[in-house]
Amino acid sequence: MLFLEVAWHKRHMQTMLIETEKTPNPATLKFLPGRQVMTTGTRDFASPEEAEASPLADALFAIGDVTGVFFGADFISVTIAPGGEWTAVKPQVLATLLDHFLADIPLFRPGTAGGITVPGEDAASVFDDDPADAEIVAQIRELIDTRVRPAVANDGGDIIYRGFDRGKVYLRMQGACSGCPSSTATLKNGIESLLKHYVPEVTEVLAV
Repeated sequence: MLFLEVAWHKRHMQTMLIETEKTPNPATLKFLPGRQVMTTGTRDFASPEEAEASPLADALFAIGDVTGVFFGADFISVTIAPGGEWTAVKPQVLATLLDHFLADIPLFRPGTAGGITVPGEDAASVFDDDPADAEIVAQIRELIDTRVRPAVANDGGDIIYRGFDRGKVYLRMQGACSGCPSSTATLKNGIESLLKHYVPEVTEVLAV
C-alpha cells in the first residue's frame, strides 16, 4: 500500500515528497525519497554499531525504537522493535530523512569501506561452492538476480545468495524480509518452488 508524505522542512525552506509503502512485514516500512539512495548494490544495518558507517543509518537508529535499516537503490526500509508503534516512530523517521536529503549529507562516512554491499559479495558464503557445480550455481544466481531480487525489492528487502551444497541453496534475508512473518512461506512456496522448477538439482532452500 502506498502513502504520500509531503513534509515541510523549515530549516531549508523547501518541501520534499516522500512515498511511504507498507511491506509484508508489519514491523517494516519502506520510504522512497524520490531520488537515488545507493548507486550500486545494497546495504543492511542490523545494529547501531553497524550503522556508525552511515550518518543516515546512525540517525535512524538514534530514534530509539528502530532495530534495522536497509538501503536499496531508491528506497530506505526501516524496521522497529516488536510492540513499537509506527504512529509515533514514522514522523521521526520522515524528519530524519528530510534532514539528511535536503542537506545533501553523504550517505556514508569517509573511510568506512565504501559502504557498498555488492549483491552476493557482502560477506563470505556459507560454503565454498564446488567448481563442479559452477553451471548450477550460475543458474541459481541468475534466477535470484532476475526473478527474485526485483520482486523482493518491491517489498522493501533483498535476498542474497550464500551458497549451494548437496542440493541445498542458502540465502540471506535482508531489510523487510528479515524477520517477516511471511518470509518462510515466501522462501518455501515462492523461491524454493521457482528454483526447483528451473534447476532440478535444487532440493531445498534455507535461510541463514
